[in-house]
Amino acid sequence: MSDETFDPLTADFRSIKTLIAIMRELRRPKTGCPWDLQQDFETIAPYTIEEAYEVADAIERKDMTALAEELGDLLLQVVYHAQMASERQAFTFEDVVEAICRKMVRRHPHVFGDEQARSAGAAKGFWEAMKTREREQGGKKSSPALVGVPTALPSLTRAAKLQAKAARVGFDWPSADEVLAKIEEEARELRTADKEQQSEEFGDLLFALVNLARHLDIDPESALRHSNAKFERRFASVESKLENRGKTPSQSTLEEMDSLWEEAKADER
Repeated sequence: MSDETFDPLTADFRSIKTLIAIMRELRRPKTGCPWDLQQDFETIAPYTIEEAYEVADAIERKDMTALAEELGDLLLQVVYHAQMASERQAFTFEDVVEAICRKMVRRHPHVFGDEQARSAGAAKGFWEAMKTREREQGGKKSSPALVGVPTALPSLTRAAKLQAKAARVGFDWPSADEVLAKIEEEARELRTADKEQQSEEFGDLLFALVNLARHLDIDPESALRHSNAKFERRFASVESKLENRGKTPSQSTLEEMDSLWEEAKADER
């Protein structure tokens, strides 16, 4: 990576090289940003996760202007980690780009391969089979079925991924009907659980609900984000209607707020 001096007056702000140069300057000893110089992989990782959520939020809101900005923030995180790795002479941004480019070409022979590979298409389970073959070629032993699901993932997402991995080796309910029966069973167990058991039984119920989402091809995180947004929108309507009556929620009754909630639902239809 070039170490030439960065000049913001002549830089091309539409070039990835400019972003890399900016991060290099922020991390330059003595003249860089004191805060950026103090950071390491561990302290930046939470920001990386947060920025990914910001991207998802912009998509959920269908805000393309915000999405462009949030994708830039997420790209900065990649550049940030690559710069810190470069300082340790571990790898560079170019190494990151090369690795993902080669992986995408390698894992899509039905797009980038020869005529025979392209005509064969992508068979079911191809992606997992390709990853297994790559591990074997790299000298890695076969891993247990549930290995490789990051613990830092949101719990709903991680539950879905764990279940999907188990399903690939045959450990799965045959259909959504069996999962619904399991949900009913877990709900009964939660209803009869004592205080010490409630947390565990509640977790089991959530896990079963995630399983149902997977069988229905629903992303549980996305579904819950949508429900959160809907709740915020409808409750804001309740507050607005109460304000028109000269009231706040704390000055209202549950019956009045419930009636206004139903009005908010009707307004959205």
